[in-house]
Amino acid sequence: MNPQPQTPAAGSLSATSLSATGTGTLWHSSANIVARTPVSASSSNNTYLLPTSPMKGRRVGGDSYKPKILRTCGSRPAYLVNASVTYCGNNQIYAFGGFDQYTDEVYNHVLKLDLGSLQWTLVDNYGDIPGVRMGHTACLWQGDKLLIHGGENEHREYLSDVVIFDLKTAHWTQPETRGPVPRGRARHAAVVHDEKLFILGGQTGAETYILDEICYLDLKTWTWSRSWSFVARYDHSAWVWGGRMWVFGGLGPDMERTGELWWLDLKSSPAFKTTPDYGPMESPRSNIRVNPSPRSAFATFNQPQSLVTGSTGYVANSSSVQIRAASLTPKPIAPGAIASMRFVSGPNIPSQALGTHFHVYSSGALLDFVTPAGTIRPSECNLSALELDALQWQKLAEGPEIFDPGYRWNYCAINEDGTKAWLLGCANDALENFAGASEAYLSDILPLDLRRFGLLGNDLTPEPSGDRSKMPTSDRHASSHLNGVGADLAIMFDKSPESGSGSDFIVTGEKDDLTDDDMISSPSSHSAMEQQQFLAPDVATSPLIYVHKLILQARWPHFTRVYAAQMAEFHTKKMHIPEPYTVVRAFLYYLYTDSIATHPEYCPGLGEVAGLLVMANIYDMPRLRLLCVHRLSREVDVESAAIVWERAGVAGEEWLRRRAASFCLTHWGRLVRTEGFRRLSRQSMMELCEVIDVEGRVVGGEELEVIGGLGGGKLGVGGSGRIILKGRTATPGMPLGEEMEDVEGDEDEGMEMNL
Repeated sequence: MNPQPQTPAAGSLSATSLSATGTGTLWHSSANIVARTPVSASSSNNTYLLPTSPMKGRRVGGDSYKPKILRTCGSRPAYLVNASVTYCGNNQIYAFGGFDQYTDEVYNHVLKLDLGSLQWTLVDNYGDIPGVRMGHTACLWQGDKLLIHGGENEHREYLSDVVIFDLKTAHWTQPETRGPVPRGRARHAAVVHDEKLFILGGQTGAETYILDEICYLDLKTWTWSRSWSFVARYDHSAWVWGGRMWVFGGLGPDMERTGELWWLDLKSSPAFKTTPDYGPMESPRSNIRVNPSPRSAFATFNQPQSLVTGSTGYVANSSSVQIRAASLTPKPIAPGAIASMRFVSGPNIPSQALGTHFHVYSSGALLDFVTPAGTIRPSECNLSALELDALQWQKLAEGPEIFDPGYRWNYCAINEDGTKAWLLGCANDALENFAGASEAYLSDILPLDLRRFGLLGNDLTPEPSGDRSKMPTSDRHASSHLNGVGADLAIMFDKSPESGSGSDFIVTGEKDDLTDDDMISSPSSHSAMEQQQFLAPDVATSPLIYVHKLILQARWPHFTRVYAAQMAEFHTKKMHIPEPYTVVRAFLYYLYTDSIATHPEYCPGLGEVAGLLVMANIYDMPRLRLLCVHRLSREVDVESAAIVWERAGVAGEEWLRRRAASFCLTHWGRLVRTEGFRRLSRQSMMELCEVIDVEGRVVGGEELEVIGGLGGGKLGVGGSGRIILKGRTATPGMPLGEEMEDVEGDEDEGMEMNL
């Protein structure tokens, strides 16, 4: 007989996890595991009871996430306006140009912020140093270069040059471009996509004309395309997702902040795929200076008419100053389908007229940071997200959860993966005492981990592909929502060896007919279970699940660690996971397919996903945890809200738990009538009821309708807002303005969708 082995995991436990309630009670997915006894390993009928992962890295209790403001040091930049602030990898943010709001000086400084040491440094730079500018764009290119385009110089002239800053050598170069150089402009948007630098909108000319143009510079041949009309905007945001160019926010010709969303299909037109074919650069006679434009509403210039900047010591390279004439000749509309959407009302739609907004793209969504300002109450600040696939707004966090009302934020930078963002600004008292000129800096930074708000990151968020139907998923499957490998492995999941699947391992779970009151075990019973290694032969379990040991080893680190210990008991090829059968099956299906998408047999609903979140915490699987939090936070509904709230507490996901609790209170009348609520333990029911404020009361009927709960307010059902969708297919040669007049005239006939 083999001696009784020791479990390799620290503290051999059944699949249990501490509750987030702080009461010391343990949430357990089974009441059946009471007859476990150490038995001989020689019996082939032994079923190994899988322990939990070691505590390191696991979330055992609620950890409310509150971003902390950090103070920077070193050569902190002045209170810059219309500078470029870009995250450039390697934990570094670069700032270039801009003008000082209080001294009126325009800069061409390059400053670097090390996010590790929080140290600002003034970068010594060389080569064709560009002249001072503000309102330009800066895009990271090839991972180690910044592409600077346009802006406005100290003479209030609009620039159209392109200069490149090499981050490794701190050297400036100016490429020789061909083709029709676009108008000089400032406060425009720029996007690098498919080795092209796209330029959109901006302002130009003596009368501050708002441009509606889009064009691009081919970065392989340095050739400019022609310009097309798209949408007139400045101070807006632009990004590419799903083969579309998206534009949101900013100001239009009426000088009012807009919440309209526009997009242009880049896939349907060869004009955005082929390389522009033009001759040499246009004659220099077309590069004439324009009259000064009105200054943005901060201060008035009193700069000397010289190319030497004030106190920077840097001399502008006059060859980089390219001023284009503000010709207002009509442009043909951009090729491809163009559409726009206006959000009329809804409980989660952020008002663009209030507060200071920063718009960035991450994880298939537009993020809107509504930060404190003099025009908005702290309670109205928030972090909202517009899901681009569903075109639906949702609120990820309230303002007090993120922002300190004593600070003002002026810039936002985000990493390429879309998982981290940084806000840069300073305290309000620094603004009030700027006369001393010693505290009015971009001296503070607010780092934000966007994964804590349910965002997966760009690498984990698949983009929709119009060509997906043309390309088979794999050689075996013509189409599938899974990737190629996942689609092929899925057909071998849970098939007996007799079917020819090659399965060589058996997993069981708990029966699904247990109530949640049966899922509570005491600390004393938990300590007793720590010594149990096997499941007693007479314990009832779920049906058998047939799997492949190789796949579990490759995809499940905890399984690999346990199996590597080479315990004879484990090599009986039988394992019991003390979680509900449907959750265990969904978990194993995830290991095969890398997907937790809805499946009618293996992952039928959010209840299973909530169980997967608990397992991700128990077995320390951060990717699965992110996928679960992302899906639960976006798909929570009345039927599942109570279960999501409870399981989020068990898994220590405090942000998700607060979000589910808010949903429960908003839909309380319907929630208490659901099966999910009835399945809660008595203790969980009491805790959920205690989430309500002590002064809270139930509001219903006519009173609820009066206060807006049924019509789009913050209470009640959540409201039904309208979004008006306007779409059209571009007609070559037709001016954008004429076509848009027709669209505006038919606005009442546009598509209206209920949120």
